Amino acid sequence: MKLLVYGINFAPELTGIGKYTGEMVAWLAAQGHDVRVVTAPPYYPDWAVWPGYSASRYTTENWRGAKVLRTPLWVPRKVSGAKRLLHLASFALTSVPALLAQWRWKPDVVWVTEPPMFCTPAALIFARLRSAKAWLHIQDYEVDAAFDLGLLKGAWLRARVASMERSLMRRFDRISTISQRMIERARSKGTDDARLVFLPNWADVSAIQPLGADSPYRAELGIRSDAVVALYSGNMGAKQGLELLAEMALRLKDQPGLEFVFCGNGAGRAELMKRCEALTNVRFLDLQPVERLGDLLGLADIHLLPQRADAADLVMPSKLTGMLSSGRPVVAGARPETELGQVAAECGIAVAPDDAQAFADAVVSLASNAERRRELGVRARAYAEQRFDRNAVLAQFERDLEACLAGNSRR
Repeated sequence: MKLLVYGINFAPELTGIGKYTGEMVAWLAAQGHDVRVVTAPPYYPDWAVWPGYSASRYTTENWRGAKVLRTPLWVPRKVSGAKRLLHLASFALTSVPALLAQWRWKPDVVWVTEPPMFCTPAALIFARLRSAKAWLHIQDYEVDAAFDLGLLKGAWLRARVASMERSLMRRFDRISTISQRMIERARSKGTDDARLVFLPNWADVSAIQPLGADSPYRAELGIRSDAVVALYSGNMGAKQGLELLAEMALRLKDQPGLEFVFCGNGAGRAELMKRCEALTNVRFLDLQPVERLGDLLGLADIHLLPQRADAADLVMPSKLTGMLSSGRPVVAGARPETELGQVAAECGIAVAPDDAQAFADAVVSLASNAERRRELGVRARAYAEQRFDRNAVLAQFERDLEACLAGNSRR
């Protein structure tokens, strides 16, 4: 089939939407499908266009069997609610010519990912004019998150934007998202079951496996082999609740044999480093190369997954798949009734979001009990193998694409 993928984030970004969209495109191209991508130059999570790419001109490249068209966009140095909207709008506008350039190619499916919702009108119009199927994949409910996190404010504005969102969603042939709770939210926005598809984020469970020996990172960071490492690895942005990490590390600064490693980049990193500058039990790492991901995640004895309470169920953290694949327990900030809370309760400990003391208590509980860590790690690995295997998830997605083209209801 001919698949046009349309979205602001793409490989070689190492985290979040860019990572998963890139892996999806590479997998489908390897199956023999004709895939093209309209996207921006990589800029996330540092909010700076990567060296070797341009923010001011259109470029074309071939990437793992797919043709990739990169468009100009504006990237703010300091992110705020208003600047983020302008940033997304800049891509929505500059990407239209690249979208129209696919007119003669005539794709079978136009696949657009949210965020940004700004791109959905152009995607819908193009798909209808070219008699293609229109598919919306929701990684984040950005409209809900923007209001709940305080990036946008006002009841009237929220009602208007929500109405526009529902109107757009009704026009897609398929809507997929990454968790069952997010599927439920799509239903609440008026999407009928015949158009809904569950497409979870995945992990390469063959590449990320429990390590049989110490991770090389222990020696590189000067961490003793008998120390317990609590690791946060991922984007450092607004939805992560990073202030909790600093507060927890401060509360546990005198806990013997416990070390914290915070790995990642993003708008919140500088503030986190400032909060931790006097703590000797904290080490920082930049985002690491994808080929070292298995060793990085294997550095952890305990994975840390903070989550702001007001973002609960709006996102299903993509980093969770790799954490569980590494065969290590997770301490997650999640209410027990949420999907993340249910997974964490099975593969680690779920605590109240934004509660640094509860987080610290859970970490100490696991740090002092190696056998419990082992048991929960075995469960985590089994869960990843059953739910997140990349080949299984993408093979089902391929079948869903074929059913969409055939005009059949989803499974």
